[in-house]
Amino acid sequence: MIDVTDLTKSYGPIQALSGVSFNIAEGEIVGLLGPNGAGKTTIIKILTGYLQPDEGVVHVNGLDVLQHRREVQAQIGYLPETAPLYPELSVQAYLKMMADLRQIPVEEQLARLSEAIYATGLQGHLTRPIGELSKGFRQRVGLAQAILHQPKLLILDEPTVGLDPTQIVEIRHLIRRLADHSTVLFSTHI
Repeated sequence: MIDVTDLTKSYGPIQALSGVSFNIAEGEIVGLLGPNGAGKTTIIKILTGYLQPDEGVVHVNGLDVLQHRREVQAQIGYLPETAPLYPELSVQAYLKMMADLRQIPVEEQLARLSEAIYATGLQGHLTRPIGELSKGFRQRVGLAQAILHQPKLLILDEPTVGLDPTQIVEIRHLIRRLADHSTVLFSTHI
């Protein structure tokens, strides 16, 4: 699913990555573990096509990320460390908007929305504004938007940061369930 060869990236005089290579098979759950500043987010941004490497080759599901960025992005569900949520929208309105942005056909939206809502345990919070949710439930909303289009690859950047121990356990269980349908790559310093 992911094939990274000799990845290098610098930010001015600071070298974030130097000769990073790894492979992740379809259906695996893999964690990038390291302290803040270790390059985890840089790897994720390169994998998702949001950042170009200085050197190296990255393939996702057989496609070169630099040459086929849009096609690769269409296969990825991505949750950045700070989920891009709209606090004034209800959970339901936000997820519907994301389904429209993902160009999920209208006739498939109800099924996809229901799947994502039940997978993330949001069914009791659909009419609540996102801004009124706890951090744990906001993370669930972010995860729901990341899986709406049934991605082959799910990338989660620090999905448990700032959560309490119970919420961390719940998110880890959720990640295991999501791996039934997607390869999962997540970063963590824990």
